[in-house]
Amino acid sequence: MTDTTLPSPRNNLNPFAGLMSGTVGPVTVVVLSILAIWYISAAVLNTPFQQEMYERAGQEHVQFTRFIADTWAQERPVLPAPHQVIVEIWNTTVEKKITSKRSLIYHSSITLSSTLLGFLIGTSLGILLAVGIVHSRVLDKSLMPWIISSQTIPILAIAPMIIVVLNAVGISGLLPKAMISTYLSFFPVAVGMVKGLRSPEIIHMDLMHTYSASRFQAFWKLRLPYAVPFLFTSMKIGMAASLVGAIVGELPTGAVAGLGARLLAGSYYGQTIQIWSALIVAAFLAGSLVALIGILEKIALKRMGMAR
Repeated sequence: MTDTTLPSPRNNLNPFAGLMSGTVGPVTVVVLSILAIWYISAAVLNTPFQQEMYERAGQEHVQFTRFIADTWAQERPVLPAPHQVIVEIWNTTVEKKITSKRSLIYHSSITLSSTLLGFLIGTSLGILLAVGIVHSRVLDKSLMPWIISSQTIPILAIAPMIIVVLNAVGISGLLPKAMISTYLSFFPVAVGMVKGLRSPEIIHMDLMHTYSASRFQAFWKLRLPYAVPFLFTSMKIGMAASLVGAIVGELPTGAVAGLGARLLAGSYYGQTIQIWSALIVAAFLAGSLVALIGILEKIALKRMGMAR
């Protein structure tokens, strides 16, 4: 008797297809593509200066492989190669003491402190504004347009103003930078919470009214649970914005510590490798903070019976 059983689709998948069907494969392909483009761009952008160096040294004929290797080994390249940035990060994290002024961990902790303070103030302010806007038509009509308009002002323009004003009243140090982080982080939280607090269906609101629930009970039992997923999504955006605000806040103050200070020092002395290492560490720090919020989101939603 002939076996007419069709082969399982999974059995026909080759290892490459199986790898690409998950998360690791696509992410690996994207990372390798970025690295390839980065190396090619570094070689192209560093070529003019490398040719000038060869002309000064009287070297007219250089092997192509050596030429490419030299473009990836310049001390002050236009665009550093990935391995140069990795070595710089290693030297300024693992090879340096945490308390050293040359340690990126030390500078990251300075920026992190103002980031978290600004994020805490911004999140609290955003939630309070959202609650007021949802429950007051007057606040909705008067505040919401100003909240949206506030984000049209470039942060690079308003940051020096905030710092000068606060310094004039004797406030300096961590708080001015945190206020800039607050300015950037409160907006996504306010808008997200307004959307979340207004997301309950009308039939549910009518049901609360039928049970003679007070506005506080409707808020606590219905509006707030609906708004929690919106809150965590907004907090992720707010956290990233808060870190940007903290870095920008360090620029006009001439700070000597923080990731913004590393960027300033690198730009002053043409240390592009230092600039890129600070940028990569800042991106890693932002990604870690956002991932932490994601973990807290899963825990909170699971406890609320809303796990996705």
